[in-house]
Order: sequence, then C-alpha cells, then structure tokens
Amino acid sequence: MASPTRWPIRVPSLAAGTPSWLVPAAVASVAGAVLVRRSRAVTVPAVAAAGALLWFFRDPERDGAAEGVLSGADGVVQSVDRRPDGRTRVAVFMNPLNVHVNRAPLAGVVTSLIHRPGGYLPAFNKDSERNERMVWHFDTELGDVEVVQIAGALVRRIVPYLAPGEKVERGQRIGLIRFGSRLDVYLPPGVEPAVQVGDKTLAGVTRLDRR
Repeated sequence: MASPTRWPIRVPSLAAGTPSWLVPAAVASVAGAVLVRRSRAVTVPAVAAAGALLWFFRDPERDGAAEGVLSGADGVVQSVDRRPDGRTRVAVFMNPLNVHVNRAPLAGVVTSLIHRPGGYLPAFNKDSERNERMVWHFDTELGDVEVVQIAGALVRRIVPYLAPGEKVERGQRIGLIRFGSRLDVYLPPGVEPAVQVGDKTLAGVTRLDRR
C-alpha cells in the first residue's frame, strides 16, 4: 500500500529579539491552563496574547527580485515625495498586522546608523516626522541610499540587526520595529519610483524603482 502523501508545512520563523515578549505570554498561558483550569478569564486572554505576539513577530522567508531597489517594509505606500535634493522618498506605513522585520533595499555596506530620539505619534500622522527613528545609510551600486525606520505610538522600540561597516545583501534583514510604524526609502536622484500612494508592498520583494 502506498504511503499517504505528506504536504510540506512551512512554519514562519520568528524575528530576532522576540523571546522577551513571548516568554511572559507563554508562561501566563500555561499558568492559566494548569493552575486556574476553570478560569477562562485568565486562560483565554493569555492564549490570545501569545497568539497575537507569535503573529506579530513572524519572520517569513522572502525571494525577492534580482535587481532594483526593493521595499524595506511590508505595508502600504503612504507617500511618494520629491525632495529638494533630487531624491524621492517612498514612505511605507506598517500596521500591527504587517510583518515588522525590515530589509535592505540594495546590496552594499552600512556606512552609518544614527539613532534620533523624538516623539511617539502614530506613524500615519503627518507630525510623526518628529518621532524617534533610526537613520541608515548604505553605500550601494547607486551611491548613498538612506533608509529611515520610524517608531510608532505603541511600544516604540527599534531593534537594529547590523552595525556600521557591515556588508548587506539586497533583501537582507536589517532590523525590527515593534507595533505600528513606518519605513522610508530615499531613491537617489534620477531614479524614478515604480509605486504610488495606496500600493501594497512586501519587504525584500516589491520593487520601488523604475529604471
């Protein structure tokens, strides 16, 4: 008798730096189920919280385009702005349901990484320009490319995975923003955007430029 067909199941990995968030939720879930077996008021919220955190911190593998400037974030294009210096800023808003692991738009070297303190307004708010952020600069085939991770209103923690001087591949993970945020990619002068406001993007997959 032939053995039954087994379908492969791909379980998304979790973003680096998540145990400090997942462990308390898992402990609370076990405590609710074992110590307070008849209390749904404890078990259900704890299990729901653990499930929500697992979903938020998921980090799926991505197979992106072999060329071009790739989106650094999952989400929706919030704005496409021409800057006075000739660059074009593509801002992608991430809601709490999106994958929040960010990726490099191009291969290159991290030339600088600067943390700028600030406020914690919702990332879709126009005044979020003054929010806390991490400003990346990459030396790439197109020259200097700037990427800005902007914290949102919840939890407000940006976790970088790389340091200045490190090499990075196109689509490689560069960091994590926790709970609602925005990521800006600045296209160099002469590089035309291929996306518009309202387009959905996938980090490391969606191409932002048209060349």
